[in-house]
Amino acid sequence: MKVQKFSISDAKLVKSPGQDAEIYVGNLVDEKNGGPVTIGYGRYAPGQSLTETMAVDDTMIVLEGRLSVSTSGGTVTAGPGDIVYMPKGQSVTITTEGEGATTAYVTYPHWAEAHQS
Repeated sequence: MKVQKFSISDAKLVKSPGQDAEIYVGNLVDEKNGGPVTIGYGRYAPGQSLTETMAVDDTMIVLEGRLSVSTSGGTVTAGPGDIVYMPKGQSVTITTEGEGATTAYVTYPHWAEAHQS
């Protein structure tokens, strides 16, 4: 792989697999590129909620808007510039209010492969 730069306009956002919520993801680097991580962007519409047990380690950077991530241990709310780490095996609920949120993410290993397992 070579050094690359991305912007959200490079991402082809599609509905997050297996979700009913208005949540969209767009991988820019993933298993198809031969690297060890998946890198992409996410867009959450206002008033959405997603609950899942993390199949991979996921680092999410909030670029716009606000979201909350709840676990059995409590809730963190994140806004622009904040980073949320969600470890593999953790059950989380991600919710948006107001204008929704735009995020960037890095997962290890590749989340799409883990969802197919």
